[in-house]
Amino acid sequence: MNPASAELESSASPSEPRWVGPGRLREVMSRFATGVTVITVGREHLHAMTANAFSSVSLDPPSVLCSVGHGAVMHQALTDAGRFAVNILGAEQEPLARHFADKNRTLGAAQFDGLEWWPGAHTGAPLLAGSLAWVECELTAAHSFGDHTIFIGTVLEAGRGSDGHELLFLNGTFGRPEPSTR
Repeated sequence: MNPASAELESSASPSEPRWVGPGRLREVMSRFATGVTVITVGREHLHAMTANAFSSVSLDPPSVLCSVGHGAVMHQALTDAGRFAVNILGAEQEPLARHFADKNRTLGAAQFDGLEWWPGAHTGAPLLAGSLAWVECELTAAHSFGDHTIFIGTVLEAGRGSDGHELLFLNGTFGRPEPSTR
């Protein structure tokens, strides 16, 4: 038996559940590379938030999910709006990701000052210039669990934007994919 498997075997047994605290889970999950998105809602609920908890759910019907903390401004904005967009960011959009992750930024329409965007045809949610891709969604389900809600949206429209490398988040830092050596 190698030392790694011995450590796994001794760390927990099926009959004795172990609770992992938020700090440990964050540390472990930081090893999972994710893409970076900006979720937006439009019209009278105009707001945006950087998120990496985003995934496709189903191809038929076309649907995606995003997870939003209960205390985030986006939680109420998305709930009230009932429609949203997800902008998939490119590597050169790190400043945009940092801007919409800043909890001290000005909220409302002012958070978009100086940024190029247009309202999505189906949602009115901002579609950000320079994004690699985007989806517009109608909120079709919300599942509250722990300190977050998983919002599921049926995709109303999807599009590709600029070409380029994806913005990634790994180990608490932004980055881009390494070139393939194949």
